[in-house]
Amino acid sequence: MKEEFDSTQFEKHMMIRQMTFADIEAILEIQKISFPGMEPWKVEHLRSHLTVFPEGQLVAELDGTVIGSCSSLIINFDEYDDRHSWSDVTDGGYITNHNPDGYNLYGIEVMVHPEYRRMKVGQRLYEGRKEIARQYNLKSIIIGGRIPNYHKYSDELSPREYVTAVSRHKIYDPVLTFQLMNGFTLMRINPNYLPDDKASGKFATLMEWNNVDYIPLSKRHFRTSYPVRICVVQYMMRKISSFEEFANQVEYFVDVASDAQSDFVVFPEIFTTQLMSFLEEPSPSQAVRRLTEYTPQYMELFSDLSVRYNINIIAGSHFVKEDDDEIYNIAYLFHRDGSIDKQYKIHITPNERKWWGISAGDSVRVFDTDCGKIAIQICYDIEFPELARIATDMGANIIFTPFCTEDRQGYLRVKYCAQARAVENQIYTVISGTIGNLPQTENMDIQYAQSAIYAPSDFEFARDGIVGETEANVEMVLIGDVDLEILRRQRQDGTVKQLKDRRHDVYAVEYKKG
Repeated sequence: MKEEFDSTQFEKHMMIRQMTFADIEAILEIQKISFPGMEPWKVEHLRSHLTVFPEGQLVAELDGTVIGSCSSLIINFDEYDDRHSWSDVTDGGYITNHNPDGYNLYGIEVMVHPEYRRMKVGQRLYEGRKEIARQYNLKSIIIGGRIPNYHKYSDELSPREYVTAVSRHKIYDPVLTFQLMNGFTLMRINPNYLPDDKASGKFATLMEWNNVDYIPLSKRHFRTSYPVRICVVQYMMRKISSFEEFANQVEYFVDVASDAQSDFVVFPEIFTTQLMSFLEEPSPSQAVRRLTEYTPQYMELFSDLSVRYNINIIAGSHFVKEDDDEIYNIAYLFHRDGSIDKQYKIHITPNERKWWGISAGDSVRVFDTDCGKIAIQICYDIEFPELARIATDMGANIIFTPFCTEDRQGYLRVKYCAQARAVENQIYTVISGTIGNLPQTENMDIQYAQSAIYAPSDFEFARDGIVGETEANVEMVLIGDVDLEILRRQRQDGTVKQLKDRRHDVYAVEYKKG
């Protein structure tokens, strides 16, 4: 039998794929080689890219080796000054100004390892970007391109004259010539674009590729407002005799929130411990384990209510026993479309550890909802500013904090920290607490709360940064509107801009689970 010639040994495998955290080290090495004399990315830059907009970060891989990459974000280009710099449009390289509702994909970096040039790697990366623009129905791709050969002609040609000569193929420029060949057209020339780009004389050509498949959608028009209505439940802990009684109380509040056309209703931390009032279990550690037996009923109740009343429910938090036989304090988000997300409490208080043996979670989650991105940080977690900063960098506009405190001092820690997080991160924060008492339930005997919705402190927001606040220790609901469009505008042009003005060159917050 004739043996066939094996051609597979000569195959090469080139692919463009989404960047991962595992690629960071290789990308940093390529950048050092590709742009000698220019300040390279830092690890935290690339980690931020992958956290904020992973779909916009691409790598070229040949036979398992990363040989090139490109980074992008989405913006509304009209909101940026005509003479913007690279730092302006990328928030110092961290792209935390990425706007998922924007019109334009802005390319901030393309690089190919010198050993693999002239293999059309750059063209493949640009095609990958064009596919992103089509996928997200974006109007165009905009880039601030270097003109690295300009230093050879700067004594005799102005930047405009140089660009014109390159456009007419009288001069070759490795970047500008490439961009023109890939369908980009010149918009203007920006000075002082990249301060360390001496080869380009700090100039950059602002180039645009128009997406012919772009379809204007009414929801993509610039908004004058983007209101989100929130109903906060200040829940009274009282003795009950059955799960059905608990369910009736919960449904009453969901009904009230739905009648007010709320987008979210939020319940307090571990308010399901009210069920302990009829369990008659004197040992706190055993009472918690018995409480976890009600998890299926709890899940079924809130899943049904969220769909039936057409409302997103932050169902407080509940103690859940998982397969490792550990008990966790978990806040569930029941979306009105029927899907469910969850956030583990990350910082466990000494009290939870001592009486109930609660274990800690270890991941910060940000959830996509029909009202934008939100995060949930349970009680003690809001007292750690790093978590709110991480969630904000991941795109959260609202942080919900279900809490349970037994005295005014504990409540004030939650209140002051939630207000601080709203100012520090230019976000809205919401706190929802329990009141009342369960005299026969060990470690849940007294409660203190004053629930609220907080905003950043600036002119366009509510006075004193308080959208609304309940009376202390009175069972009631608070209904308030927050405006995500005002929030977006204030992050760009507020009196102060805490997110844009961070000194990334001095300090950084590292999320180790990324």
